[in-house]
Amino acid sequence: MTTPPPPASSGDAAPAAASVSWLRLALIGLAGGFLSGLFGVGGGILMVPLLITFAAMDQRRASATSLAAIVPTAIAGSITYFANGEVDLLAALIVAIGGIIGAWAGARLLRRLPLGWLRWSFIVLLVIVAIRLIVVAPERGAGSVDYDVASVLGLIALGLVVGVASGLFGIGGGLVMVPAFIAFFGMGDLIAKGTSLAAMIPTAVSGTVTNVRGGLVDLRAGLIVGIAATLASFGGVALAFLLPADVAAWLFAALLLVAAAQLAVRAVRAGRAGRA
Repeated sequence: MTTPPPPASSGDAAPAAASVSWLRLALIGLAGGFLSGLFGVGGGILMVPLLITFAAMDQRRASATSLAAIVPTAIAGSITYFANGEVDLLAALIVAIGGIIGAWAGARLLRRLPLGWLRWSFIVLLVIVAIRLIVVAPERGAGSVDYDVASVLGLIALGLVVGVASGLFGIGGGLVMVPAFIAFFGMGDLIAKGTSLAAMIPTAVSGTVTNVRGGLVDLRAGLIVGIAATLASFGGVALAFLLPADVAAWLFAALLLVAAAQLAVRAVRAGRAGRA
């Protein structure tokens, strides 16, 4: 992972990415930011493939640039949710601590675990969560976490899972956090989304600092995508408050299924490459 890309490949990718129009990058940011505000996710599940397809980035640079764009988007979205009383700051802090530990431990743990098994397990988890959201819609007026030893340990464990999943699959933790907050901690859909965005901020900042030092972030693209995503996140949050809880749950379930399909394609390709 630390080996730099070959000079020829890097040289080809950089000019191609630099030549991408600001309008195309802004459209990518608008799409990702809207999803971020609406569902409480990072938006990377959409921005990463769009940056690969339309900005001529490789997987690593697209993931790093998307993560950089997520920082202002998560801040803006969480502030909007917080202003409406839909953020549990303590839960966000506990999950963020677990996420930082998970990201650190996951890099070491994943070297020893069979990646194929982990990929397909996570895909199955996303499908199960999507089905549950369709069958059992969350309540709009449900409250925050009832804090005791079990819930605190559960939030830390959730953070660990988020950290490992983010490192392994290159996606934001919101895909895991939002349904987990709803299913296991009794949160309503809005407070789950707001808390998820707040919990993303320290992890996204930490990862972006590391990526910038490693030269993986396209700063021009990240700035344009980040500004557009931040602006679009306000519209996403506004729509989240307008949609009925069951409709929002069905739409989020559809996003989970799209994410599962995307990860399944990557898993199949990785398996074929390994056999080759």
